[in-house]
Formats: sequence, C-alpha cells, structure tokens
Amino acid sequence: MKQVTIALAKGRLGEKGLELFKNTEMEIIKDKNSRKLVFENQEESITYIFVKPSDVITYVEKGVADLGIVGKDMILEEDKEVYELMDLDYGKCYFAIAGFKDQTTVKKNDVLRIASKYPNYVKRIFKDRGQRVEVIKLGGSIELAPVIGLSDLIVDIVETGNTLRENGLVVLEKLDSISARLIANKSSYRLKNKSIKRILKIIGGDQ
Repeated sequence: MKQVTIALAKGRLGEKGLELFKNTEMEIIKDKNSRKLVFENQEESITYIFVKPSDVITYVEKGVADLGIVGKDMILEEDKEVYELMDLDYGKCYFAIAGFKDQTTVKKNDVLRIASKYPNYVKRIFKDRGQRVEVIKLGGSIELAPVIGLSDLIVDIVETGNTLRENGLVVLEKLDSISARLIANKSSYRLKNKSIKRILKIIGGDQ
C-alpha cells in the first residue's frame, strides 16, 4: 500500500473521524490529552495529521494530505478543487438564515446586512437570488449581531437551534444540509487509487 496521509480536524469532528478506523488495521492509539499533531501507523503506511478544521481542505487541495475529513460547511465555503468521496453520516446539522420571528429575508431595493462565519457561501446564496448583501464576517457569537443591530440577519450552521432561541432568534429558512465528508486530493485519487479505495472499504464506503 502506498503511503497515505489523512488530515483530521482538531476537536470533536476529527476524534469522531479517528473512530472510523477503530478495531481495524489502520487504528492508532491517541491519548485524548495529547498535543501531538502527527501520528503514524507504519505497518499500514498511514499518517494522520491534526489541523484546524478550516485548514483541512487546504491541506488536501495542496497535496500535503491525500485525504481529509471535513464538514460540508467548509467545502461549501472554501469551494476548493478536491473530490468529495463520501458522506460519513455524522456531525449532522444545516445552514440556515436566522433572524427575528416574521422577519423578511428580502430587501428588493436595499442592501441586506448579513453576519456570518461563511462570507463566500452567503454571497453565492444571495447572488443567485438577485439580492444585494453586505456580509459582515464574524468569528463567533454570530447570534449577537442582529440583537445589537449589527446585521439584519445571520447565516450560520444550526444543530438544535437552542442558541438561537436563547437569543430571541428563529430559523427563517433552512439551506444546505451539513455533515462530515471524506475528501481527496485530485492527483492522489488518481495515483493512489488502490490505497484510497481500500481505505473507503474499511470505513464503510461502496468501493
């Protein structure tokens, strides 16, 4: 088997991804409190690297990693040149437009102010609708933006909706569904196809 490097997100998404290899020949033993970022299974020629969730897709696109496990939200936001191989069926949530109850998501003759961690995604969504928007990029506490008047609406990922409700907001419109996905570097998929297909089979793919 050719050497394959897999990029995993630090945190819950990556740890869940690592569980896909549990009780297989590709399993690695990782201390949950370890700050080590690179782990190797030399017998199976597998290297796991742990990076920021937002960087997984970049590592894969650039070929530093052959495969990666990343949320569909980052795939939609970054729009990188990678192959999406498999829906891993965990980390489920969805993109939503949220605001105050009965609030409109349209301002035909005006600019709609939207706060989000995902500016590229928001611009594409509203461009297709012909709505002019001002996207205010925030790194966290998105729900605060309409409450204090920074934005009209927000676009964010929603799992339970509890945080929205606690801040007086509601889901006005559901957008794309989100879950963890297995992605591949395009060159790696061609040159290491046999090894990648073996990995897909191990974690439950249809290959």
